Amino acid sequence: MSFDALLFLSFGGPEGPEDVRPFLENVTRGRGVPPERLDEVAQHYLHFGGVSPINRLNLAIIDAVRAELARQGMDLPVYFGNRNWHPMVEDTAAKMVADGIRTALVFPTSAYGGYSACRQYDEDILRARAAVDEALDLVKLRQFFDHPLFVDAVADAVRAAYAELPADQRDQARLVFTAHSVPNSADEAAGPPEEGGQRYSRQIAEAARLVAEAVGVPAYDVVWQSRSGPPHIPWLAPDIVDHVATLHANGVQALVVSPIGFVSDHLEVIWDLDAEAKDRATELGMTFTRAATPGPDPRFAQLIVELIREHTHPTPPRKLSPLPTAGCTRNGLPCTPLCCEPPTRRRPT
Repeated sequence: MSFDALLFLSFGGPEGPEDVRPFLENVTRGRGVPPERLDEVAQHYLHFGGVSPINRLNLAIIDAVRAELARQGMDLPVYFGNRNWHPMVEDTAAKMVADGIRTALVFPTSAYGGYSACRQYDEDILRARAAVDEALDLVKLRQFFDHPLFVDAVADAVRAAYAELPADQRDQARLVFTAHSVPNSADEAAGPPEEGGQRYSRQIAEAARLVAEAVGVPAYDVVWQSRSGPPHIPWLAPDIVDHVATLHANGVQALVVSPIGFVSDHLEVIWDLDAEAKDRATELGMTFTRAATPGPDPRFAQLIVELIREHTHPTPPRKLSPLPTAGCTRNGLPCTPLCCEPPTRRRPT
């Protein structure tokens, strides 16, 4: 199958204070999130002038991908679409069709499985195709949490973060990996790997293991951040801020935090880690350093082009773990049964 373009598909973020509330309403549409919770989260964005860094960072990745495609002699235009803010994926799909694009690969900015990390991008693809009367044939690229280029980029960022610590604290510093928390029910809905399930928490744990092994750190923690659900629904835990206090109580004086669940510095990274978690560590007299996300690393653009080549040339997927490779879908259809199932939403009793 030949392809006319690449669609770079992401989450989106506000570009100014007036965008914040409409953006958050898009993010939470259909979920019954109370207005006061939106007001609370809006303050996180307004703290940074109402601008999320994600669109700017995505545009930089797209420029790097275009340069890498050109370097490898691949003539493939790259389009940019978002789920929750401009450029909206429906508008991008319309532009693609107007430009004569009929078949395209889709790169979603998530390395993992699970409903929020994978299946929602399938829903975005369905919505985009509906907006153009299914005139686009869209094939989503696979998950890449265990790709050697991803692991190497994250590992080098962790090494650089250790180098920022005072020399006398590096050997004792605790390595902590974080990812966006999800409801336990959403994680469990994926099912076991032997049945085709792509459980998000297991993939995060495997990516953390691969990076820690590459860096040579035998002891580390995997924790969670950015919980946003009602308190009666259990989410993946512990939370990073709570874990900082636990580490302090156990005598840890320095920590290196790697946001392994994120491709780029979403607002959740710069607020939940660089503000809340760092402030908590400072209050406790701990040294805190945060590793960079892999998106700006040149290897990330190389990774995307390698995923493209799996379809255009085709080449076998490179991966470092025994977990099944999934996530590749056509026109928004689920990749395998049980993979990335939507969570069952429970009401309070």
